[in-house]
Amino acid sequence: MTSTLTHYWRILKWGRTLARHGALIEIERNPRSPARLRRIVRLARFGARVPKVPRYAEAFAALGPAAIKLGQTLATRPDMVGEDVAQDLLSLQDRLPPLSWEVIRPAIESGLGASIESKFASIEETPVGAASIAQVHRAITTDGRQVAVKVLRPGVEAQFFDAIDTYEWAAAKMETMGGELQRLRPRLVIETMKRWTARELDLRREAASASELADGMEAEPDFTIPAIDWQRTTSRILTTEWIDGIKLSDRPALVAAGHDLGAMATRLVRAFLRQAIAEGFFHADMHQGNLFALADGRIAAIDFGIMGRIDRRARVWLAEILYGLITGDYKRVAEIHFEAGYVPAHHNVAEFATALRAVGEPMRGLAVKDMSVGMMLDSLFNITRDFDMQTQPHLLLLQKTMVMVEGVATALDPEINLWETAAPFVRGWIRDELGPEAIVADRIITDLRTFARLPELLRNIEARYPSPGGAPPSPPLKEVTVVRGDGWRYALVALGSGIAGAGLVALLG
Repeated sequence: MTSTLTHYWRILKWGRTLARHGALIEIERNPRSPARLRRIVRLARFGARVPKVPRYAEAFAALGPAAIKLGQTLATRPDMVGEDVAQDLLSLQDRLPPLSWEVIRPAIESGLGASIESKFASIEETPVGAASIAQVHRAITTDGRQVAVKVLRPGVEAQFFDAIDTYEWAAAKMETMGGELQRLRPRLVIETMKRWTARELDLRREAASASELADGMEAEPDFTIPAIDWQRTTSRILTTEWIDGIKLSDRPALVAAGHDLGAMATRLVRAFLRQAIAEGFFHADMHQGNLFALADGRIAAIDFGIMGRIDRRARVWLAEILYGLITGDYKRVAEIHFEAGYVPAHHNVAEFATALRAVGEPMRGLAVKDMSVGMMLDSLFNITRDFDMQTQPHLLLLQKTMVMVEGVATALDPEINLWETAAPFVRGWIRDELGPEAIVADRIITDLRTFARLPELLRNIEARYPSPGGAPPSPPLKEVTVVRGDGWRYALVALGSGIAGAGLVALLG
């Protein structure tokens, strides 16, 4: 177990680095920050040269691999760190200098439990990409297929879990400060990061996520997921089909290749809606570097370490919320928030609907290029604060991904209107899931499941109330009558007996 002194030393060391990049300024200036936290920040800043413009992404990158993941997690929490900080952290690139082949080759062979030559005809020693957790090499299998081989960095697990241990300790301390920090639940941020990291540190889970997403996206043939080579995949090695395409970040190359960027932007939005609303399982790191345009116009995604999941009930609420904002039915959107328990019941539904209208109306009918997404999110987070809404981690991750998808779609087609693009899909899904046919189908399924449980229910009743055995019934017995007297009489008799006994002993003595 890590000592308190070690935690304090790490926090002070990390705080000095953040202070030198100006990343603690907002905490010190924010009047909502607890006084104790502001004092700690001033101590960390003491004597540091603080730049006029904070460089948040640079600060977290300077702290190392675990802090990069923390920064990416905080990018999903503009309600906690502020919209400007979150936007800056979205640019945080998970890139590190690659490890040498002399270090990586033994790691690959150890991870596979076999020599490289027995699995691959060739493998490039220079990686095509290197990040905080793993690096990727291009290879050709012994049966002639081009693949991407992702290998964990040796010793990365210990580095991450040491840092996360201190993050958890610090988050718990922050929540005890009360106020706004308690409502924002920083421990939940660290727990979310911990889960993401656990998924990324077991490459079999990443492979399983890619496989599950591929199954769910069969209805969207224009969005593809690379196939997993399970025979060359372990907890430390992930081998997938090689994707040969153009990154969506390279707009000039996309234009030169003759791609229809408007149609591609629409495909991307539909693919995201299919994942988030129809399937409830979505790629939560859909930035431009993880998306490729294939020669036939399809979009391919890579890197499935960060995934989001939403249950059906939450998806129904989400679809109704989106459709309500699209159509301007703010009263229904407000009611959904109360039904879902997102807003405490002591608040007024009509007031909440009015607050939503103030955010939604200025955005309707505008192209993305004319929208201020930052202003809209800032307004929404003010609403969550005013109406005592607790943070919902699954919705925050979804929101962060929506912002990413919006950014990629806008880069492809600046004229795209996300509301209009989303409306047909959301409307169709609501009709299919909440229409009369869907209600009847759900009722039939529920009733059939109930009928299927009847035999088990009857067996449980028999076990609880068994049939009488073969022995003859017992003869009737008189009920036992308990005679109760007055308690003081018993006490008086006991006291008299005691006195008499004491007197007798005295006489005999």
